[in-house]
Amino acid sequence: MLIYFAKFLQHYVTGFNVFQYTTFRAIMAALTALLFCLWLGPWTIRKLTELKAGQPIRSDGPQTHLIKTGTPTMGGTLILTAITISTLLWCKLSNHYVWILLGVTLFTGALGFYDDWRKVVYKDPNGVSAKFKMIWQSSVALIAAFAIFYLAKSNAYEIIVFPFFQQFNLPFGVLGFIVLSYLTIVGASNAVNLTDGLDGLAAFPVVLVAGGLAIFAYVSGHATFADYLKLPYIAGANEVTIFCCAICGACLGFLWFNAAPAQVFMGDVGALALGAALGTVAVILRQELVLGIMGGLFVAEALSVIAQVSWYKRTKKRIFLMAPIHHHFEQKGWHETQVVIRFWIITIVLVLIGLSSLKLR
Repeated sequence: MLIYFAKFLQHYVTGFNVFQYTTFRAIMAALTALLFCLWLGPWTIRKLTELKAGQPIRSDGPQTHLIKTGTPTMGGTLILTAITISTLLWCKLSNHYVWILLGVTLFTGALGFYDDWRKVVYKDPNGVSAKFKMIWQSSVALIAAFAIFYLAKSNAYEIIVFPFFQQFNLPFGVLGFIVLSYLTIVGASNAVNLTDGLDGLAAFPVVLVAGGLAIFAYVSGHATFADYLKLPYIAGANEVTIFCCAICGACLGFLWFNAAPAQVFMGDVGALALGAALGTVAVILRQELVLGIMGGLFVAEALSVIAQVSWYKRTKKRIFLMAPIHHHFEQKGWHETQVVIRFWIITIVLVLIGLSSLKLR
């Protein structure tokens, strides 16, 4: 929004020309979201406490977590508000990718809000049914996938791009694109949600992955850079950079209050929405496989649950002491902060590997 005012004002003050630069607006988007969360964080926590929006703790989880009972949840509303305001202020609102990303984020956030609300009001740690959640997520993902494909101005959406391979692009058409997009958006949404089980465990990896995708977005939206690095050129993808930076700033601001011991939890309203947002960014940029690398922590968390449930149904035995996998390491004697920081380190390494695919082809 501000770019339009700056474009008018630069006729009188040339310094306003800086608003035309994606890098400037990306930095400002991150700072805006960060400062918004730091400013409204204490107020949000007080209001959630007054509303008795305490997190019910699952009885079948680690017993050390019972002390967290009553900690305010639904803090993801702060994150989503910061992302939305920052994006609207610093992005070009004529860019259709901006509206697709905001739509996916807010509609998936609405599902998470309803899920958290049921947990808080009815003191039910299970929230909404898995069937209801899947129908909602599927609807959002499919609408987003069709919108991205049919609004595209590039044939990049008819191929799947493999990282580390310069000319290994596999054509697969509209049906393949829709299926891959669906799996990416829904899978990322649920994977981040499963990861959000310890203080700060999900927030910082989301920052790291969003930051990595921001670099891909900047390169993909620049014709010269995209051609040099043999990436598909996505016209308008530079605005996705700003959205990713807004995610980084909002999650960093939230982490200030979510670091152990957490004053507030993200809740499904934040985790489901952030995961879906990352998945949609990857789809827009044609970097679904890179998301799988950089978000390897989220993938591992999701696979640990799938493997645990599948194996237990078949053999009545468990692969892990407890799933998701972060609870397994807690059961093995790791302190919660050890699990969190070590998983952060792993994510840093994975993001660097993903970024290396920009050049190593």
